[in-house]
Amino acid sequence: MRRRPLAAAAGLVADMALGEPPVRPHPVSVFGAWMRMVEGRIYRDRRSAGVAHACVGVATGAAAGALLHSTAASTYLAVAQHELTRAAAGVRDSLVAGDIVEARRRLPALVGRDVDDLDDKEVARAVVESVAENCVDAVVAPVLWAAVGGAPAVLAYRAANTLDSTVGHRSPRYRRYGWASARLDDAANFVPARLTAALVMTVRPRCAGAVWRATRGDARAHPSPNAGVAEAAYAAALGLRLGGPNRYQGRLEVRPSLGDGRPPEPGDIDRAVALCRDVSVLLAALLAASGVLG
Repeated sequence: MRRRPLAAAAGLVADMALGEPPVRPHPVSVFGAWMRMVEGRIYRDRRSAGVAHACVGVATGAAAGALLHSTAASTYLAVAQHELTRAAAGVRDSLVAGDIVEARRRLPALVGRDVDDLDDKEVARAVVESVAENCVDAVVAPVLWAAVGGAPAVLAYRAANTLDSTVGHRSPRYRRYGWASARLDDAANFVPARLTAALVMTVRPRCAGAVWRATRGDARAHPSPNAGVAEAAYAAALGLRLGGPNRYQGRLEVRPSLGDGRPPEPGDIDRAVALCRDVSVLLAALLAASGVLG
């Protein structure tokens, strides 16, 4: 148990340095195929069926972690800081080159909203919001779960987060079936989201007061108890204003304003990525120190 924080830090550093492991097919795609098969067998338009789906998925992740029996390797598989940086940089490059069509084409790798009618500033906002949310989902949360519960916990978390992204949204098919997966992901990210805000305050100390006010005030109006905290923290730390109208499969959702700065511009993507990198480095350093001293 004392070595878990150090192993979790090692897995995060490996991802930052090396990127995704060269394993084909990727374990997440294998898991997704398995859960699609499970869904095909047990799907019913009922919450009870969705609970069974979530239980199978989390149990699969925990079992994979137990078989792998390495906290460092499991963390390396679960985190995606390098891939997040690469995807955000790809959209930024397209925006800087003035190619809005290519920027829109790349954007679905980061967000689930409709992208066809977004202008350059709306694309930039989408990327900054995604970097903020994924700093929790793809970095802080898996590393924290690895440090606390080892390999089974981190891969169970990655399973829960993947389930939320596949069946947890409010489409007619998944309104009931995906309820359990969505609520499970909310619970698993509750502490990591707030830890992310604390790490943001630490790496951007001049903005700590603004981050505190935004996460305590603005985030409450966001429909997600966790994404709102992360996005509010990023908005305040970067001097931006996030939120606004988003479309999901043609359905309009107006998100609350987060922060009191200016709207994001393409150049702010690099600043958001740098903030996520600094949070990742600080988290790795804290866990490594904890493991060594422990």
